[in-house]
Amino acid sequence: MKKKNRIAYWVATVFVASIMTVSGGLAITHAAPMMKALAHLGYPPYFGNLLGVGKLAGVVVLLLPGVAKLKEWAYAGFAITVISAAYSHFCSGDGLMALDPLVTLAALVVSYRLRPENRRSAAGERPRHEKPDREREFASAS
Repeated sequence: MKKKNRIAYWVATVFVASIMTVSGGLAITHAAPMMKALAHLGYPPYFGNLLGVGKLAGVVVLLLPGVAKLKEWAYAGFAITVISAAYSHFCSGDGLMALDPLVTLAALVVSYRLRPENRRSAAGERPRHEKPDREREFASAS
C-alpha cells in the first residue's frame, strides 16, 4: 500500500472512529444535548442506548486488527446510521444541517476504499489490478 493511501486511510478511519465514539458515548450516557437532539428528530429516549452501543461496538471492530468480515458489517452499519441521520435531519426541517452527516459518510467511503489488504474480507473481493474472469463467473452462475 502506498504511503499516501495509508495516511489517507488512517486519517479517514480515525475521523470516523472519533465521530462515532463521541456521539456513541453521548448517546449511551444520555447526555442532555444528545437527548435533546434525538427528541427533536422524533426518537424515543431508549434509542440512545441502541445507537450508543452500536456505534461503540462498530468503532471497536473498525479499529481492531483482523476480523475482516465483521469490519464489513461495521462499515455497512455506519453507512446506514449516517444516511439515516442525514434523512432524519432533513425530515425534521433542519435545512442544510442535514448535510453534516454526509461529511462522515465521505470519510467512511474513503476509509472503506483505501483499507489495507489485511483489513479486507476475502469473500467476493478480488485485487483491484485483477480483471474479472467473465467465463468463470458465468460458469459459477449456471
